[in-house]
Amino acid sequence: MTSKTTKRILVTGGAGFIGGAVVRHLINDTQHVVVNVDKLTYAGNLESLKTVSDSSRYAFEQVDICDALALKKVFETYQPDIIMHLAAESHVDRSIDGPGEFIHTNIVGTYTLLEQARAYWSQLESDKKANFRFHHISTDEVYGDLPHPDDQGGIESKVLPLFTENTSYAPSSPYSASKAGSDHLVRAWQRTFGLPSLVTNCSNNYGPFHFPEKLIPLVILNALDGKALPVYGKGNQIRDWLFVEDHARALVLVATQGNIGETYNIGGHNEKQNIEVVKTICAILDEVKPKTSSYAEQITYVTDRPGHDMRYAIDASKIQRELGWAPLETFESGIRKTVQWYLNNQLWCQHVQDGSYQRGRLGVHNV
Repeated sequence: MTSKTTKRILVTGGAGFIGGAVVRHLINDTQHVVVNVDKLTYAGNLESLKTVSDSSRYAFEQVDICDALALKKVFETYQPDIIMHLAAESHVDRSIDGPGEFIHTNIVGTYTLLEQARAYWSQLESDKKANFRFHHISTDEVYGDLPHPDDQGGIESKVLPLFTENTSYAPSSPYSASKAGSDHLVRAWQRTFGLPSLVTNCSNNYGPFHFPEKLIPLVILNALDGKALPVYGKGNQIRDWLFVEDHARALVLVATQGNIGETYNIGGHNEKQNIEVVKTICAILDEVKPKTSSYAEQITYVTDRPGHDMRYAIDASKIQRELGWAPLETFESGIRKTVQWYLNNQLWCQHVQDGSYQRGRLGVHNV
């Protein structure tokens, strides 16, 4: 029996990396009811949800967010109180090779979802209508990039500017431009139509169940297979790393307690150069799964990605001040947990890599 404060939360993209973490957190750590809506593309799979899929508070619907009729049926069937919109194409390199799919899913899909949510919300009874929320999950990449210490005479990054909720948008890639567009749509639907919405922008996530096209899982799996560990350019690109389970806690907090109309930046306070991340993973593997030579010997420097942003860093003080959230994991503790998870879950890694992706480089074919 659920309590009076229990919400029925519709999560789009709940079979993806961050969405899966949100679904697991909602089922394991709250009493909310979850409806997972996912198209199940190459990066979405239900294996990451095996531990919660039998819960009486969980339901799954395989639906494309660009399909208005299917979405309408989901709204009518489940009558959600909150929408958490995570469904998106999300890999920058793939957006360089094929930007059209990113425009279609991230912009057209968000528009379609907004319209179905608005139609559903507009006919709700007063109490339920007043408490409805549309939470759009986005990225810090919409802000472009920040000054890099190498361009400032080696000044420590902690004295350099951070992204705030008021930072102007300056997306660099087809991916970030499509996410910027979807952010603007959500804010426009609130201002024009009154749809009660919130937006969050996060830094780079990492952790268990991450699809192997992204830096950290790619490095771990390539290292274990004795393959090259590709590092773009000099490897001095800086990212603020956020453990995915910390992010999931923050997202649920915003969805249930955040103030309508607000934007919240979510970051891990862990600025690291990419080469530091790769070398840290190698050092952990040297310790927990040693071989005759260091894994760092597999590092290979490759031509940088076109338009590669040099530094992202989030100022997460607003969400800490207003909602009391702070990350529990340091980068050191989170990356060790992540490496160990991949060591313990090789079968999952094999299952999610189908014939369309075998850890080859993406994002160079159309440049």
